[in-house]
Amino acid sequence: MASSAGGGIFSRNNSGNVPTMRGLVSFIADLRNARARELEEKRINKELANIRQKFRDGGLNGYSRKKYVCKLLYIYILGWNVDFGHLEAVNLISATKYSEKQIGYLAVTLFLHEQHELLHLVVNSIRKDLLDHNELNNCLALHAIANVGGKEMGEALSLDVHRLLISPASKAFVKKKAALTLLRLYRKYPNIVQNEWAERIISLMDDPDMGVALSVTSLVMALVQDNQEQYKGSYVKAANRLKRVVVDGECAEGYLYYKVPCPWIQVKLLKLLQYYPPPEDTHIRKLIREALQKIMDSALEMPKNVQQNNAQNAVLFEAINLVIHLDTEQDLMVQISTRLGKFISSRETNVRYLGLEAMTHLAARSETLDPIKKHQSIIIGSLRDRDISVRRQGLDLLYSMCDSTNAQAIVQELLRYLQSADYAIREEMVLKIAILTEKYATDVQWYVDISLRLIAMAGDHVSDEVWQRVIQIVTNNEELQVYAAQNILQYVKGDCHETLVKIGGYLLGEFGHLIADNKGCSPIEQFMALNGKMRGCSASTRAILLSSFVKFVNLFPEIKPQLLQAFRAYSHSLDSELQQRACEYLTLATLPTDDLLRTVCDEMPPFPERASALLSRLHQKHATTSDKRTWVVGGKDANADIKEFNLAQGTGLKRSFTNAGPVRKDSTPMNTNGSSNGVGKISDDLAGLDMNIDTNKVLKAPNLASAAHLSPDWEIGYNRLLLRSEGVLYEDAQVQIGLRTEYRAQLGCVIFYFTNKSSFPMGSFTTTLDNRSAENLKTDIKGLPDITVPPDGQTHQTIMFEAKGIFNDPPTFRVSYLAGALQALTLQLPVHIHKYMDSAELSGEDFFKRWKQIGGAPREAQAIFGLVSKNRTMNLEFVRKVVKGFKWGLLDGVDPNGKNIVGATVLHTSEGGKFGCLLRLEPNYDTQMFRITVRATDEAVPPILVKLMEDRLSQGVEGIN
Repeated sequence: MASSAGGGIFSRNNSGNVPTMRGLVSFIADLRNARARELEEKRINKELANIRQKFRDGGLNGYSRKKYVCKLLYIYILGWNVDFGHLEAVNLISATKYSEKQIGYLAVTLFLHEQHELLHLVVNSIRKDLLDHNELNNCLALHAIANVGGKEMGEALSLDVHRLLISPASKAFVKKKAALTLLRLYRKYPNIVQNEWAERIISLMDDPDMGVALSVTSLVMALVQDNQEQYKGSYVKAANRLKRVVVDGECAEGYLYYKVPCPWIQVKLLKLLQYYPPPEDTHIRKLIREALQKIMDSALEMPKNVQQNNAQNAVLFEAINLVIHLDTEQDLMVQISTRLGKFISSRETNVRYLGLEAMTHLAARSETLDPIKKHQSIIIGSLRDRDISVRRQGLDLLYSMCDSTNAQAIVQELLRYLQSADYAIREEMVLKIAILTEKYATDVQWYVDISLRLIAMAGDHVSDEVWQRVIQIVTNNEELQVYAAQNILQYVKGDCHETLVKIGGYLLGEFGHLIADNKGCSPIEQFMALNGKMRGCSASTRAILLSSFVKFVNLFPEIKPQLLQAFRAYSHSLDSELQQRACEYLTLATLPTDDLLRTVCDEMPPFPERASALLSRLHQKHATTSDKRTWVVGGKDANADIKEFNLAQGTGLKRSFTNAGPVRKDSTPMNTNGSSNGVGKISDDLAGLDMNIDTNKVLKAPNLASAAHLSPDWEIGYNRLLLRSEGVLYEDAQVQIGLRTEYRAQLGCVIFYFTNKSSFPMGSFTTTLDNRSAENLKTDIKGLPDITVPPDGQTHQTIMFEAKGIFNDPPTFRVSYLAGALQALTLQLPVHIHKYMDSAELSGEDFFKRWKQIGGAPREAQAIFGLVSKNRTMNLEFVRKVVKGFKWGLLDGVDPNGKNIVGATVLHTSEGGKFGCLLRLEPNYDTQMFRITVRATDEAVPPILVKLMEDRLSQGVEGIN
């Protein structure tokens, strides 16, 4: 690193000559010669002290400042912390010499980040360099924006960046950097790129300079993925440029990469064309066909040069993807089918992977799978490839090429491979096997056998969606119920995974009576099998089994004593959920009559038709943060409609097998085939039920944690803690809520202490935060309170608050717990903007100078008010205490009237920076009236501070205790 830094970054000035910064060279040499870390640290600390002193003394010329910043950069690059000198680096940006300006920009991009408080100081300097006629200065400014430009900087400078991009006077290398800078800003903050720029940006795809065209194409590709209609003009540009590069050979010599004309732009253009449907225009289709055919013909010969082969393959496989996407060029489709068969058996790992991926795309789009099925044995063999990426891709292809003719063979092969598959892909394999088994099941026994065998083999790799889906299918299909109940009972009798116990608990509870007369399936045998698994299962599984047992009480009265004994045993469980269930079921089973029991234990209705949770889970696993794909893994059915890409949408009630009792959740059966009970065939039930409730589709309950539901007497502790860092926020006969707070600049930490004052425990202790100022007040919950708080016990919770900007509404906080009945409190938290202020000290001269600089409206707010009650009073001590509590620094002797109070403070925010605030308070102790005036450098601040102080001061002396 020393060699790179000393000989690269710091070695030359703009004239190419070695500079004479001998101090820097000597310093680097000293660090290189340090034989131990302690010696290196000692030398660095000595140098840091020297640099700090030089900066403090001031009077440095540009050369000296550059030299010392270079040393700081070198120290920083070595990994040492540098906490000063940032402002000196900022000043170097304004230098006239290129070498000094270059070091300044380098330091800013390394030292600062997009939310750094000093970054706003360089905006004007960067704009000046963007407007400069010196292209080198333009490039330095563009680099800085791309590296550290945040939202504010992007919004302020994006017009200038766009101007450089489209200006005819801009050199090619400036245009390239401008396009990539806009791309970087767009990826972080899409709104920065304005809609009216679209046509002008698209036109640059025809720029004669290949580098500019390549950079602009990258920008357009990102824009097209979110704004297809707006940038549809890029389609023709892409097709035309592709033809010119591939067919006409229009490529500058510097962009010819091992005889392949600019493979980077070819790949981008081919990918861009895939974001739009096949063109109807004959000319455009011809341009694309000629280019694709030329690419295919060029790839017939396998070059010996590795670099040429890699570049050629990159273009070829993207061309194959475009051919598949177009799905109109039958001659080309025949060619790629033949070639893909050779690629998937190649010796090169990359070629095998790309071949499998392209064939998966083909399976997702092709009308017939016959060309792919010819290579089924090779594809199955790819599951045992030495590279895991190839194995994953082979799994995707097998899933996509599956149909009714080869489903059983593929499923059997996947099950066989599952036993030795990598743990990293087992869960995905289970999902795909489960989907294929359900989708192509023609025999009910085969579906049940494969599903249970899959769960038995996969064990912990079975997600909840898989076993819950099996229950849905069995419940909705009568022909499966007897066979499924018999088979699951045999699994439960043996040594099986807990997931099978869950299925057994549900299915036997619902359908155990259908097999009670069969040999080995008597009620007592069913009970003994399930009860034998209770001890080794989790609490959620035990809950399912208890629900099964209460159904057994209704179905098998002959084993009622054994069932009651199980309920009694768990009525003393330490788990509150199990204890409550057991007690309720015990009471239900011992009622004088069975009427209520029969009603509660009525048969569960068929599940309503919903989007398959298995498909939703699978598509989530294939989600990517890179360029958006135009197809999903699966057959043609999965890619028939773009709307099907998001299959997680759905409506209806959530069915929970772990928390819900045996109570009927939906009395309306799903009638799919006209049968009396509304159950249909497996193939009719593929849509299934999404186990994840869609909150956007459900009527939302009122937010009880909002300010509209504040509890009585909430303001007592709130008013007290407005001026204090710790104390009691709320207290009644049952609970005490204490707060301890600490604020540093824009960060605040609030610790809650919840004390149970009652003689009984509090259960289900829950807290909810409602942040009405989420845009400008960032919250971060660092912990949660204990669920149960014993008598005289205490629990705590910590929440971090960050002031991103000026906020007006404080958050509210809801505390709820079980103490016999549900008890709840909604309190307003004393987290206001003044908590992020630090008192400041100013001389009288400085105060009045800044007071005049800020000026009047809109950066001034004023209020005249009195006490809210005649029974309250005010005095000097009270007023000073309130003002200091609001974190104003009292400036005594500044105002000519000694009774008036003058204050100064600094407000900190993470995105808006710091704001200076000044106060003048004129109390009239005779009339008990106040006049308060606040000025601040941001117009949003004074009204908030005036309102806060007015509310507090108007309470008088009695309100401050």
